[in-house]
Amino acid sequence: MPVSELSQLNSMRALPLRRVLGVDFFVGPLENAVAQVVGTPRLHGEGGEREPEIGGLVVAPSAPGLAVDLVRAPAYREALTTASLVLTDSGFMVLLWSALTGERLPRHSGLKFLRAVLAQPRLKEPGAVFWVMPSAREDEHNREWLVKHGFPVTAADTYVAPHYAASGPIEDDELLKRIDERNPRIVMLAIGGGVQERLGLMLRDRLDGRPSILCLGAAIAFLTGGQANIPPWADKLVLGWLLRLASNPGRFWRRYWEAIALLPLLSRYREQLPPLATSR
Repeated sequence: MPVSELSQLNSMRALPLRRVLGVDFFVGPLENAVAQVVGTPRLHGEGGEREPEIGGLVVAPSAPGLAVDLVRAPAYREALTTASLVLTDSGFMVLLWSALTGERLPRHSGLKFLRAVLAQPRLKEPGAVFWVMPSAREDEHNREWLVKHGFPVTAADTYVAPHYAASGPIEDDELLKRIDERNPRIVMLAIGGGVQERLGLMLRDRLDGRPSILCLGAAIAFLTGGQANIPPWADKLVLGWLLRLASNPGRFWRRYWEAIALLPLLSRYREQLPPLATSR
C-alpha cells in the first residue's frame, strides 16, 4: 500500500466513525473534522504536536445519492466507501437511522462544513483553494462573492467543469494539469452530486492523496445566492430540502422522491453495504 494511502487510513482510524450502509460516517465534533482537513497551524514559537491533515477525499452524500447511486453507480460507491471523511449531510438518513435503531447521529451538513472550512484564515492565503465550478456564469458569480468576503480568488484559481458522462469513471487531464500548476491546499468541487464524487475519486487517485478534495456540491451556491438561501437555523432543523423544493419544485421534486428508497434500504441492510443492482 502506498505511504499516502496508509497515512490516510491511520488518520481515519483516529476519527470517531459510524458505519451505515457500508459507509463510515464521521460522528465526532465538526471542529475536529475541519482541523483534520485544513490542518491546525502551529503558532509562532509553539511546540508539540498539531492535528495532521488527512488530505484525500471528503464527501457529503445526499439521501438520493445513498438511495440510488450507492447501489447503481460503482464509481460513486467506491468514492463513498474509500473516502477519507464522510459527512452526515443527509438529514433524512439521520432521522431514519434514529427511528430504526434508536441511535442519534450528529448531523454535519455540507453547508455547515463549508462555512466552518471557509472560516479558517489559512484559506484566505492566495492560491490556497482551487475551485471547480459548474458553469461560467456561476464561476463569475461565486468568484465575486468569494473576493468580497476576503478570498483572493482569481480566474487562475477556478476551472469550469465540462460536461462529464452521466455514469462510469471520469478522466480530465486538463483539470489535473491546472491543479498541478496551482498546487492548492484544497480543491473544492462545487458541481452536482453523483458527478463530483466520481471526479473527486479520480483526482484523489491521480494526485496521490494530496491536496484535500472536498465534494460539497451546491453548498457554495447557498451562500452566494445561486440557490435557495438556507440559514443556519433551517439547516439545523433539516429544512434545507424543503426550501430548495419550494424555490424550484420542477427541478427538485424527482430528487427528493427518489430519496424515499432510502427507507427500505436502511431497514434491510443497516450497517451492511447493499449489493450493486444488476442491470436488466
